[in-house]
Amino acid sequence: MSSFIDARMLKHWLHDGQEIALLDVREHGQYGESHLFYATPLPYSRLELDVARLVPRPSVRTVVCDGGDGVAERAAARLRALGYTQVAVLQGGTPAWRDAGYTLFAGVNLPSKTFGELVEHVCHTPRITARELAAMQAAGTPVAVLDGRPVAEFGKMNIPGALCCPNGELAWRVRSLVPDETTPIVVNCAGRTRSLIGAQTLIHLGLPNPVYALENGTQGWFLADLPLAHGGTRRYADGSGSPFLRPQAQALARRMGVPEVDASTVRRWADTPTRTLFLCDVRTPEEFAAGTLPGAQHTPGGQLVQALDQYVGVRGARLVLFDGDGPADGVRAPVVASWLRQMGHDACVLRGGLHSGLALDVAQAPAAPALPTVAPAALAQRSDVAVVDLRAGMQYRAGHIPGARWSIRPRLAHDLGGDTRDVVLVADDARLAAWSALELPRTPLLLAGGMAAWLEAGLPAEATPHSPGDAQCIDYLFFVHDRHDGNKEAARQYLAWETGLLGQLDPQERAGFLI
Repeated sequence: MSSFIDARMLKHWLHDGQEIALLDVREHGQYGESHLFYATPLPYSRLELDVARLVPRPSVRTVVCDGGDGVAERAAARLRALGYTQVAVLQGGTPAWRDAGYTLFAGVNLPSKTFGELVEHVCHTPRITARELAAMQAAGTPVAVLDGRPVAEFGKMNIPGALCCPNGELAWRVRSLVPDETTPIVVNCAGRTRSLIGAQTLIHLGLPNPVYALENGTQGWFLADLPLAHGGTRRYADGSGSPFLRPQAQALARRMGVPEVDASTVRRWADTPTRTLFLCDVRTPEEFAAGTLPGAQHTPGGQLVQALDQYVGVRGARLVLFDGDGPADGVRAPVVASWLRQMGHDACVLRGGLHSGLALDVAQAPAAPALPTVAPAALAQRSDVAVVDLRAGMQYRAGHIPGARWSIRPRLAHDLGGDTRDVVLVADDARLAAWSALELPRTPLLLAGGMAAWLEAGLPAEATPHSPGDAQCIDYLFFVHDRHDGNKEAARQYLAWETGLLGQLDPQERAGFLI
């Protein structure tokens, strides 16, 4: 049986200073249309895959919410089966929250994006328009355009002449990338948040260069009818880090109240049963892959500020950040932690960083049950089975096994209702299919190797560009993605959404930020 909590009690819990994991278990598209400000997205389709990473302490106070359709109760039952001991369901889901007089928000990464808008409001971050920047470039005026997004995002589209330097790397690499202290620096992203945070980072550090945020990022450039480049590969060099700003970074951290803690303190914290701990490696993907501290998760510094809810699912948890430290680093973690403290998080820096000797045991995702498999060639010979594709809806649209239907875990049992045939599941991740199979009365088969193996066997695929329909494609948030696909109205709507976030906050949500 589920334990329920009403909206007013949940509102109290969110601001009582104790740890809480508020998990919205609807799929990405549903969540992005309307959710609570502090909700962490954890789709029911990925529950067992991601919950240990997002909520590593099973005894933490946990509230599960949905759209009032019963998925939260199913998710709560699964959490209890995984050992979570304090699980409650928001009675009535998001409609009940709205009916109680509280605001629901559209979009993703809400606290982070709202924080960026507040930073601009409080700090009056200097900005430059797309046309002003284009005029500088056309006139041959020296200007460094640094794109604060990760490398993969930069490759989708970029301002001509820009160089990719993710925000978490800016303080560490800016002097190598822009050695002349008089060269203006423009920081951009796809929209607003990372432009503002990146530019304000350099200003907080006292960089002598003129620093600006590109107003509305690549979308502003696109809306000004200026051509974007695609497939860009210009990025910071691997050896471009410099301790030049280390004194300023550490002074900034002290000014923002960021503690520095040693490995023994963190080990003691890890053994505390009443607090949740996250150990965060803020370095680049390449550095993390080359070696990290046992128990750490990779949280690239810029993305940790931009999208904290993708890495941390417990409000009020302890966040311990580290970089390479030593005489050749100690820049990135203090800067990122200074932003997290202003966002209201209990963030600190690990003394010694990668060389601290810290090693922690962390919660692991539960092992998925094994499913019996069928080879592509054998499946191609069968007409007596129901083939269900569990991949992302947009992947299904692009190409799937002829005759396969699309479904997703919360709807799987309903979509197969009345079908007595054997079921074959198609998935990129066998674990996702195995956990989804718990929804069915009989154990299904799994296509060995997934869609990739089907295509490698030379078997046919068909595309259905409009099926599943937009209303059925609950794992895809259309208004966020269409802004990058030549849809100017979608870009305008997105920017209006970002700039309107501050006006939607209530006083308690606003007070959670400590700029």
